[in-house]
Amino acid sequence: MATAKKDRSLLVVSYTAIMVLLKMTVFTGTGLFDTFAFILLFLSLFFATDHSIVQPWARRLVVGGVLFVVMPVIGIGNTFYLDVVTQVAIYAVLALGLNIVVGFAGLLDLGFVAFFAVGAYFWAIVGSTQGNEIFGGGFPLPADMFFLATIVSIGLAALAGVLLGLPVLRLRGDYLAMVTLGFGEVIRVLANNLDKPVNITNGPQGITSIGQPLTEVAAALASPAVAEFKWQALIYYGLVLLALGGALVVNKRLDASKIGRAWIAIREDEIAAQAMGIPLVHTKLIAFATGASFAGAMGALYAAKQTFVSPESFDFNQSIGILAMIVFGGLGSIRGAITGAALVTILNLQVLKALSTGLNNLRSSGYEILGFNFADIPSQFEPSKYERLIFGVILVAMMLYRPRGLVPAERGTLVADEAELGTGKENAR
Repeated sequence: MATAKKDRSLLVVSYTAIMVLLKMTVFTGTGLFDTFAFILLFLSLFFATDHSIVQPWARRLVVGGVLFVVMPVIGIGNTFYLDVVTQVAIYAVLALGLNIVVGFAGLLDLGFVAFFAVGAYFWAIVGSTQGNEIFGGGFPLPADMFFLATIVSIGLAALAGVLLGLPVLRLRGDYLAMVTLGFGEVIRVLANNLDKPVNITNGPQGITSIGQPLTEVAAALASPAVAEFKWQALIYYGLVLLALGGALVVNKRLDASKIGRAWIAIREDEIAAQAMGIPLVHTKLIAFATGASFAGAMGALYAAKQTFVSPESFDFNQSIGILAMIVFGGLGSIRGAITGAALVTILNLQVLKALSTGLNNLRSSGYEILGFNFADIPSQFEPSKYERLIFGVILVAMMLYRPRGLVPAERGTLVADEAELGTGKENAR
């Protein structure tokens, strides 16, 4: 068994090395083949994080090498890939947050993006001149106040989660889903209309010129070889990796904790959980507040990275997209949430766009195959225009053939130690 695991570890390391060489020397662009090479490189992380396949040394080598060495090098050469991985990490943290609410506690939340909006708008307001419209002066705050503002965003989003949870957590199933859907739409409508009588969100025009953290570091590191914007992209990449690492630690700790087991009990049978002494409202509020805090942190980071926020960034489709990530990866699975976020984000940002670009190139060149001319294909058939249709097909296929997701959640059996068993026997006597 140990020998087989060692062989698989060597195979994963060799596969990763080959894909790194191909991506860094041959497939360096953003075309269709370059996109698939990038996906194959990402697959090495999927294999390496499977504890049943590889040994710890191989996991550390592959994950550490790809994330901390290979991706920065590729990203410095082509910041498009750095931006893609940054987006993957942002949505991975959001998926981990929603996974606590839906996957662990079994509370169907269709308005999760509202907490994302709370964090984003807080930094957008205090990190730009928009704050002057509300408070009269003193804004924007220094850009490096972003880190303190992120902590405040976490608190505000958690508070929003509690305020949502208090009146609705007696509801279950479809009723809870409808209320959370309404909450998400309320936040979006408020962001769209709070430009009068006091201009808080600047309405549908959104907020621009939002401060970016650590710009002086990027400027100091800039050189003719590596421009300032590349260093700034690398800084954001480092920040989201740090956030993702923190989210992973929190999820793993919660999953193995007493509150994590209480969430699972509520998800499986709420009445039985209450009969065993689990306080339902208190436990559910912790789930809502914890998941919302993840979204608040990522909202602040998203606003800083984009330097622009508007209500369109936080519509219902965003909530459905994040929910699709955890369903696709596996409800209640930490590794599955990250896998689903990576696949859905890369599908959106790279695969569909690369297919559309390739189809447009064939159509414009008048390429023919077996008597069929690609110029005859109407522009309405571009793959990027059918994102939601493709999501729907994928989710239907998943429900039919792999209903537990790509990486199903697995929970070990809890066994009492000898001291507890002895105490139990003595009490029984």
